[in-house]
Amino acid sequence: MPSSLLRPAGRAATPMAFVRAIVEGYERYGLDPTEALARAHIAPRDLARPQARVTAAQFEALSGHAMQQLDDEALGWFSRRLPWGSYGMLCRASLSSPDLGVAIKRWCRHLRLLTDDIVLDLKVAGGVATVSITEHRALGAFREFCLVSNLRFLHGYACWVIDSRVSLRAAAFPFEAPPHQDAYPLMFGGTLHFGAARASYSFDERYLALPLQRDERALRTMLRRALPLTVLQYRRDRLLGQRVRELLRMRGGEMANAASLAAMLNLSSRTLHRQLLEEGSSLQALKDEVRHEQAAEQLRRTDRPIKQIALAVGFRNEKSFSRAFRAWAGMTPGAFRRADGIT
Repeated sequence: MPSSLLRPAGRAATPMAFVRAIVEGYERYGLDPTEALARAHIAPRDLARPQARVTAAQFEALSGHAMQQLDDEALGWFSRRLPWGSYGMLCRASLSSPDLGVAIKRWCRHLRLLTDDIVLDLKVAGGVATVSITEHRALGAFREFCLVSNLRFLHGYACWVIDSRVSLRAAAFPFEAPPHQDAYPLMFGGTLHFGAARASYSFDERYLALPLQRDERALRTMLRRALPLTVLQYRRDRLLGQRVRELLRMRGGEMANAASLAAMLNLSSRTLHRQLLEEGSSLQALKDEVRHEQAAEQLRRTDRPIKQIALAVGFRNEKSFSRAFRAWAGMTPGAFRRADGIT
């Protein structure tokens, strides 16, 4: 099940602290981690180097071997083992859900059948969905790795099952920023908070309504090697076009260029353009769509002069507005207004 925490696979970015947490699991069960470290090509001497990092591929090899050797996919975190296949069972139990919201709720509910040391919960308020973890047992040396992993497991599954990036607005952690805090932006998007009351992340609630895209066959393939769940950063965001439209509607005056819009979405301009292209759209097309919508609304509901409407929706003059509106609606703004009963 999911083991690797960071991307890309060839870059040494996973903190040695997470490797040491797996070694702690071996110590808890009185077993020797030497074979697992050797399989992952991790030198035991590097465990004592706080700034040392390993690649995602190394970490996957280590944790995958450890989960099977210890017969515990929780790697010693909890008061009882999670036998090999436990997280696969969580994936399968959620796979028949009608949408992502139900899938996440099922994941949270079924995890409680495996352990009550931690409880995951989904709450929705003010258009924001938040997944949080409540700790019911002191996790000791495993705490950071356990909380980070469980957040990443569920987030990775959510992205995979709807075949879309689920862009995070924020993530919070109930401990002070660790020495390897620079790794956190690679694991979580949005604003990061340390010293919070509990571990959590939040995202736009509309992701919850997206239907699942995967089936049992895809699940079997994924479970053979679950690296993509926590390493693959999905380029496609099924809500991106919708989110861009809303920003343009609400804050169009501030969104004068791609750079300012991309910054609001925590993306680079290049990524914004690429993702919209992958959705079969473009920033200019969305701008035109919003302008047309706003212009038509003002023509229908107000008696403002057309020149004022042109300026209000972002055109320099009435002539360019009339030309664009004709291309959108097949008629001039004046003809549209007359056809709608406003003179």
